[in-house]
Amino acid sequence: MYKLLFTQVIARFMDAETAHHTTMRGLRALQRTPGAAPLIRRALAPRDPALTVRALGLEFAGPLGLAAGFDKDAVAYEALGAFGFSHVEIGTVTGQAQPGNPKPRSWRLVPDRAVINRMGFNNEGSAAAATRLRQRRPGTIVGVNIGKTKMVPEAEAAADYVTSTERLAPYADYLVVNVSSPNTPGLRDLQAVEHLRPLLTAVREAADRVTERRVPLLVKIAPDLADDDVDAVADLALDLGLDGIIATNTTIARDGLASDPDLVKETGGLSGAPLKERSIQVLRRLRARTGDRLVLISVGGIETADDVWERLRAGATLVQGYTGMIYGGPLWAHRVNRDLSRRLHGSTFQTITDLPAH
Repeated sequence: MYKLLFTQVIARFMDAETAHHTTMRGLRALQRTPGAAPLIRRALAPRDPALTVRALGLEFAGPLGLAAGFDKDAVAYEALGAFGFSHVEIGTVTGQAQPGNPKPRSWRLVPDRAVINRMGFNNEGSAAAATRLRQRRPGTIVGVNIGKTKMVPEAEAAADYVTSTERLAPYADYLVVNVSSPNTPGLRDLQAVEHLRPLLTAVREAADRVTERRVPLLVKIAPDLADDDVDAVADLALDLGLDGIIATNTTIARDGLASDPDLVKETGGLSGAPLKERSIQVLRRLRARTGDRLVLISVGGIETADDVWERLRAGATLVQGYTGMIYGGPLWAHRVNRDLSRRLHGSTFQTITDLPAH
C-alpha cells in the first residue's frame, strides 16, 4: 500500500523536504495526543526478547534505531520510537539556531533508492532541544547528535560543541559528536586527529561537569575517510576512552548511480542503498582495529533484516536507518524487526547478541 502511495502520489507531487515536513507534522501531533504513542508502541515495537541488545549501559529492545537527521529538533522522538525503533537519535543540533542552506536542498534518487541532501544542520538550536527533552517521558532511548554552528569559526568549534553539551547532556541517553556532515563548510576537517582530540576531550569534560551520571559519548565519521584515517580515529577513540563510533554519515561520492544525471550532480551528502558497500567496509575496519572495546553503530544502506544481520555479523553492536524508512514507509522498522526475529529463530543462535562477528 505504501509503495503505491509513494510512487503515485508522494514522489510525483511532493518534493523530499515537503514530504518530510508533512510527516513530521503528523508525528508531532501523534506525540502530543495522550495515549497515542503508547498504543502504537504496543502494536509495532519489537517484543521478541531475543532481539534485546545491552550496550552503552542501556537495554535496547532491538538493534535497529533511527539515525540522526529525521527528528532534528526533538519534537517527535517518542512517536518515532513507537513505530518500532529501539532508539531515536535526534539532531543534528547546533549551539545556535540556524536556517540551514538555501532551498532546494534535498532530492530523492528513486532508481537508486537514495537521497541527496545539503540541509546544512537546519535546527532551532540546542537551547530549544534541551527545553523539549527536559519534559521527556520514559519509553524511548534518545541519543543526541551535536554539530557545529555554521557561522562559528573552526578555532571556536570546541566551545560551540561544549555549549550544546552543557545544555543537552543531562537529558541524553547517549551523546554523539558529529564531525562528518559534508554540508557545513570545514566540518569534516575536524575529523583530523589533531583537531578531534581536543574537541572530544572538551565535550567529555563538559558532559561530566553537568551531570552526575556518565553519559556515553560517541563520534560519527564519514565514509569518505581514507582507511588510514579511519584507523586513526579508532585509535583516538580507544585512547580517549570513548564509548563508541557511528559509521557512517552520508557520502560525497557519486559512483555508479542510475538516476537522472541532473539530480546526481547536486552537491550534498548521498544516503541510502549506494552507501551500503563502503559503510560495511568501514565497519569491518573499525571492528578489526578495536575488537569489542567500542560500541560500533552501523549506518548507511540499511534496507532489510538481511542488511541488519550482515552488519551485526560484521561487528556492529547496533544499526541505524533513515533512507530505508523513506522508501519503506511508516511500518518499515516493524517489518525489519519481524523479519529479523524470524531469521534469528530459524538459525542456530538463541539471541541476536549471539551472532559471532566474522
